[in-house]
Amino acid sequence: MRAEKASLTQEYVARLNASPFFLVVDYRGLKVGQFQELRRRLRQAGAEVHVVKNTIFRLAAKEAGWAMWGALAGQLAVVTGRRDVSAAAKVLKTFQAEFEKPKLQFGFLGNQRLERAAVLELADLPPLEVLRGRLLGLLQAPASQLVRLLGTPATQLARVLEARFKPAA
Repeated sequence: MRAEKASLTQEYVARLNASPFFLVVDYRGLKVGQFQELRRRLRQAGAEVHVVKNTIFRLAAKEAGWAMWGALAGQLAVVTGRRDVSAAAKVLKTFQAEFEKPKLQFGFLGNQRLERAAVLELADLPPLEVLRGRLLGLLQAPASQLVRLLGTPATQLARVLEARFKPAA
């Protein structure tokens, strides 16, 4: 393998290892301005997109431990990020609705391959912070109800005593 190719492969291996997910899109037909807009939106979502040669990406994915199968065809770009996969998927879904491009091919989350439909389902999820807030609320709900339940008899007793001993006005 040529030194340039090996260097490029190692760069993509590093990107794949640093990201908990990646999404593969076919960017064929996207104009330069549109691609720059996609990059800007993905950057705001904590992700980035890079154009990659199919053969180099296949080598990098294999070295990074991602089990690739099937043919990689077309002009591919890979979206990676360090944060929330649903935010990146949401950007791709919105962008595709606006410009009809890029076409989402598949993705990986952890060691799990995600087909196009699964990635689009991830795009419909609320942001990670909202999901964490909901989970925290669910975990706190039983404790809050217990505190209210334990406090109710004491509150009722205090109201009865106040009503009984309150001087008439």
